[in-house]
Amino acid sequence: MSVKVRIMPCLDMQDGRVVKGVHFVDIRDAGDPVECARAYCENGADELALLDITATIEGRGTMLDVVGRVAAATTVPLTVGGGISDVVTAEAVLKAGADKVSVSSAAFRDPQLISRLTKAIGAERLTVAIDVDRNPSLPSGYEVYIDGGRTATGADAIEWARRVDGYGVPVILPTSKAGDGAQTGYDLPVIRALRKAVSADVVASGGAGSLEHFYEAVQAGATILLAASMFHYGKIQVSELKEYLRQKGVSVA
Repeated sequence: MSVKVRIMPCLDMQDGRVVKGVHFVDIRDAGDPVECARAYCENGADELALLDITATIEGRGTMLDVVGRVAAATTVPLTVGGGISDVVTAEAVLKAGADKVSVSSAAFRDPQLISRLTKAIGAERLTVAIDVDRNPSLPSGYEVYIDGGRTATGADAIEWARRVDGYGVPVILPTSKAGDGAQTGYDLPVIRALRKAVSADVVASGGAGSLEHFYEAVQAGATILLAASMFHYGKIQVSELKEYLRQKGVSVA
């Protein structure tokens, strides 16, 4: 494949610590964010994601002090999300040291936010995340969830992704609620559906549990492979994953 696949460990943040749950609940501690970020960079990560998972629910902005500390320890592009609902907050997160921002719930509630952000900070610094779960009553079979996966919207996830793509957003990050933290494999049908529907890079997120799962996501059309549990708890090293993918004939960054 001509596009190089990138590996993106994800640091889900709560109260200043890295945490990880299953299906967006049952949260447990996974370490210090600065230590995690530094270790991932040293082990070959191509990008990092830092997501403040309770910011939207708690009605607050992203913890800028944490962003600053993690950014200072990071040698690869850092995408930060959680609680970013306006241009001012996005600019503050970038000023704190992030390279890109990710929006989800706020963008769904006010799609024009995407347009305002692309004009203010540049489309290349914007990612739109979409939490999804299966709903057979919708055309694509997938529904958009917001508020950290807590609130069903009734909206079709693939149709929403097409709207997002229309704003020129370069990266769309779908996370499967069913797959999140379960380590049973990425939700391949939603990756395939998105790959057909949008021109943006599609991130595989939610469910990695083995080396094979990452390869399956690449075959489904993902160009960025995001994982948390597998990396946090040492089940797979980033360097090990890259070597595995190379042996499978995948072009990695």
